[in-house]
Parts: sequence; C-alpha cells; structure tokens
Amino acid sequence: MNLLRNRVAFITGASAGIGEATAALFAEEGANLILAARRGDRIQKLAERLRKEYQINVHFFQLDVRNQREVETKLTGLPEEWKTIDILVNNAGLSRGLEKLHEGKLSDWEEMIDTNIKGLLYVSRVVIPWMVQRGKGDIVNIGSIAGHELYPGGNVYCATKFAVDALTKGMQIDLVDTPLRVSTVDPGMVETEFSMVRFHGDTERAKKVYQGIQPLSGRDVAEAILFCVTRPPHINIHQVRIMPTNQAGAMVTYRTG
Repeated sequence: MNLLRNRVAFITGASAGIGEATAALFAEEGANLILAARRGDRIQKLAERLRKEYQINVHFFQLDVRNQREVETKLTGLPEEWKTIDILVNNAGLSRGLEKLHEGKLSDWEEMIDTNIKGLLYVSRVVIPWMVQRGKGDIVNIGSIAGHELYPGGNVYCATKFAVDALTKGMQIDLVDTPLRVSTVDPGMVETEFSMVRFHGDTERAKKVYQGIQPLSGRDVAEAILFCVTRPPHINIHQVRIMPTNQAGAMVTYRTG
C-alpha cells in the first residue's frame, strides 16, 4: 500500500524482535530506513536484505544508545539527506534479571536504566529538534505493560518502563504547540529475544515464559506502531496497550497444556 513512501524512519534496537519486525513492515510500506543496533553484523544483514527485497534506501550503523557521545556523533554525522527523519521509533531496550530488589545485580540495573531511559533521552535530544525545525515528525516510544503494573521481581525494569511512560507524556506536553505527534506502544508478552536477554541466555527458563499461551509476535507490535504513524495529521494516538488474548495483566494469564 506504500503508506510510508518517501518518509524516513529511524529505528533503534533494529537487529531483532520488535525493531526488526518494524523495519521489515516499514520497508514493505515504502519507507527509507535508518537502522541502528549494538550488533553491527546483524544490522548490516538486515539492511542489505530489506534494501534488496523492497528497493528502498537504507542507512545503517552500529550504535550503543547508552553512550551519549556515540549517539550524538553518529547522528549529527549523518549525511544531510538522512537528517530529515519523519519517524523516530525509540525501540532499544531490555530487561535483566528477575531478582528481588535487595538481591539484584548493580550491573543489571545500570544496563536497564542506561538503555531504557537514558538511551531514549540521548536519541530523542538529537532527533526531535530536527523535527521541530522542519515542523513535522512522529515519535513512537516502545513501553510495556511493565510501565503500568508492577510484578514480583520486576522492580527496576518496571521502574524504567514507568519512566518511558512519563517521558512520553512529557514529550506530548512539550510538543503540543507543534505539529509533531508522540505515541507509546506498550505490549504485554511478546515472543522475541526478551526473555533470553533477561535470563542471561538461559534457554530453558526463557521458553517457560511462553508455555501454554500464544504471545504476541514482533509483527503484531509493529502493526500497532504503523497505525500510530499513519493517522491523519489531526490525530495523535497517545497510547496503545496491546496484549495476547489470554493475558489480562502483567501476571494474569490463562495457559493451556
């Protein structure tokens, strides 16, 4: 349908999961893409595949959003034609561990805070002024049901996603006098690498998260993102909460088998 033809979309954390699915869907809809992720080899393969398959322009680079200097250097160093970003998807994020607060690992806390909160801020601080100057732009922050409900062991991760919710609302207030739109898409259970990352590569423990339930896919969430950025100019979708049918809350699920 080419809903995004001639629009430039910048997606962080694009090498897997929701970010990869969003890149693929946006490519199908004709967007030109800027893709960034920590895993440079994976982002390169994705960029090359989408460029070839959909005949779009793709710019990619390795990026750790936790590093403010790297974010600023790589974004301000973009060729001028790539600075005309129409859509920013702040997707880079992760969870580490599921311990009680007093048993948590400081390194896990720092990685979540630096990625989920500070990384979003660093990227937004560079890109949003460009959008304001051009008088157009959509910002979509990827939140979580964890930004609305606490659950056992979620402590710091939930806190970071509550922060994403607050920052999104702050952006909506601060940009209300502009044509820019700000949305948050907040999923429940999505089968990506999320649990593998949370449990530091424990495959068996990660699999149990999704047993007996059909979780969302990255594509399901990507379609919600696409919906947000393709509304008429006078409509701003502030928030989308998207859940599997058999999930009613962060810890309320119906499992079969």
